[in-house]
Amino acid sequence: MKAIAAALCCASALLAFAPPTFAAEPSPACQVKRRNIEAQLANATEQGRKQEVAGLKRALRANQAHCTDESLEKERSAEIRQAQKKVAEREKSLREAEQKGDPKKLAERKAKLDEARSELAEAEQPIPR
Repeated sequence: MKAIAAALCCASALLAFAPPTFAAEPSPACQVKRRNIEAQLANATEQGRKQEVAGLKRALRANQAHCTDESLEKERSAEIRQAQKKVAEREKSLREAEQKGDPKKLAERKAKLDEARSELAEAEQPIPR
């Protein structure tokens, strides 16, 4: 009887400290995001950008610990709203430059609007799955 109790005790101790083998696999979208972060991290490390490396390491840890499809969709929605706001601001700025008629400012504002529209189009891309 003592042998069985000892065996059960040892087995339960092993199970308590064993890493989980049935942990859920991250979603494909989270895996894509993780690979993107890892690529940026490698690039920043290679170029010696220490602050960026530190931020990317935090982002990677957060991705590994908390990434879900829902969190990615929420992040994407926030990026889209921010990009839409930026486009609206750039359009207003362009209209003001058109009213003043300054060709130099007009060209600058058009370029900034084009950049903002490009960022919006990128933000609106569907999440890879």
